[in-house]
Amino acid sequence: MEEKNYEALKLENQLCFPLYAGARRVVNLYTPFLKPLGLTYTQYIVFLVLWEYSPIAVGELGKKLFLDNGTLTPLLKKMERDGYIIRSRSKEDERVVVISLTEKGAALKEEAAKIPPQMASCVSLPPEDAKKLYDILYKLLDLN
Repeated sequence: MEEKNYEALKLENQLCFPLYAGARRVVNLYTPFLKPLGLTYTQYIVFLVLWEYSPIAVGELGKKLFLDNGTLTPLLKKMERDGYIIRSRSKEDERVVVISLTEKGAALKEEAAKIPPQMASCVSLPPEDAKKLYDILYKLLDLN
């Protein structure tokens, strides 16, 4: 009987695991900074795109965040109920939903500006390692 090699099935040999665990750890580090703003991490990254590109079509927002409509729709509905955004139909194409920031959503940018420097002090990577990791992850996402 042939002996099978199961080395590839060891957790320590999986590229996906440190990516998954590292992403969870970083997202958890954001929580104490986002909680006072009443935001989840996913809402925060939606705001990052909106502060730069509002108004933006839901489809384009999803592409930028690697999120599908099924994930975005309930999130955007909550953000609209909370008064941060307005969802409307595009005048050019009624099938397209456009997201725009309200004054309340735009004003949140001032408070959120404090988060990146606070996070920098939580992630114990030298700047050159952080830059390498950033570059590698974006290669993985096929964006660079």
